[in-house]
Amino acid sequence: MQLFEALRMALASITANKLRSFLTLIGIISGVASIIAVMTGISVIQKTIEKEMSVLGSTTFQVQKQAAGGPVSEEERRKIQKRRPTTVAQANAIRDHVKTVDLVGAELWDFGFKAKYRNESTNSNLTICGGTPEYPDNNTHYIALGRNLSHEDVKIGRKVVVIGHGIAEELFPFTDPIERRIKLDGRKYKVIGVFEEKKSAFGAGYDNYCLIPITVFQRAYGKYDKRGRERSVNITVRAKSPELLQDAIEETRAVMRYERNVKPLEEDDFTIFSNESMIKTFNDVTAGVKAGAFVIGMIALIVAGIGIMNIMLVSVTERTREIGIRKALGAKRKNILLQFLLEAVVLCNIGGVVGVLAGFGLGNVVSIMTGFENAVPLEWAIGGLVFCTFVGLTFGVWPAVLASRLDPIEALRYE
Repeated sequence: MQLFEALRMALASITANKLRSFLTLIGIISGVASIIAVMTGISVIQKTIEKEMSVLGSTTFQVQKQAAGGPVSEEERRKIQKRRPTTVAQANAIRDHVKTVDLVGAELWDFGFKAKYRNESTNSNLTICGGTPEYPDNNTHYIALGRNLSHEDVKIGRKVVVIGHGIAEELFPFTDPIERRIKLDGRKYKVIGVFEEKKSAFGAGYDNYCLIPITVFQRAYGKYDKRGRERSVNITVRAKSPELLQDAIEETRAVMRYERNVKPLEEDDFTIFSNESMIKTFNDVTAGVKAGAFVIGMIALIVAGIGIMNIMLVSVTERTREIGIRKALGAKRKNILLQFLLEAVVLCNIGGVVGVLAGFGLGNVVSIMTGFENAVPLEWAIGGLVFCTFVGLTFGVWPAVLASRLDPIEALRYE
């Protein structure tokens, strides 16, 4: 018997028992849908988080005192707090000695400030970055209006500022902000530029940033922050090309170790991270969640597979006389085996397709509720259908074997 004929007969048997097939499909649909829904939801969140983490350029990495993403234990936190601050001098050393990089920026940060222009005022939630002209390129936060900081601004210590898109809209709803003077934390600055709008799905205040020359920041806010801790510079470094990124990281590590007098056998007393390393850390954290969801979904499918095996055993019993007639007409054992196996596999895959579609819909409810980007993890859909085929073969083989072994004479006499 040809494969096509066996498939036709399997479909005919499934459609002939619509209620039974539907009840059997519920288990498969719920199992597949649960896996796909969870994985789709995770993919929606992960896609957005990875995008949020990609604040650095594709060839940019950062050197700083603190760990990327924060310490993982109290012991590590105490060890990091004891590290010496990273400095502007170390940023200059990287610029002078690492030949695989073309941009090296330095940044100091502080939070919780207010900006005013005439009668307009913002909330006290602004972030001030004391930086260098490399800030926009190294942080993928570009200038939409006006100009960027210049090296002369930094060298002379001009009191100029590049403001975020949100600040410009709040203080200058009907006025060109360029060349206007605002008060930022009570100090006067001339607005020379406005950053482009940069939305964040998690509410990060990219549009509430102010960029001033790092020399002005140091003069205004001193060596120590509000909590009395010595300020540490974030150093952003851009490699000349993606191919040179790892070389640039290693050369930068060597320069930093030399500048900070780290002995050969001692571990780094600074952190180097890039988009890739931050995303890898996030993926490591979510790997356990994915594994747990996968195991739960697999258990659901296995339970559904047991249900399919029971239904197929009932089907073999009900169709014993049919099997006897087919064998009497010349059907071989392999023909009967193939028909019942295909019936189980087709049944599983019909449920699998419906489950995948339902899972995509349920998983993307997360994007509807949060405004995150939609995600369709095709690899999980394909994996789910492959596993459905495996379930059909595994739990359909025993009923198929029983059907193929029936004695035709006894089967014909079956009532």
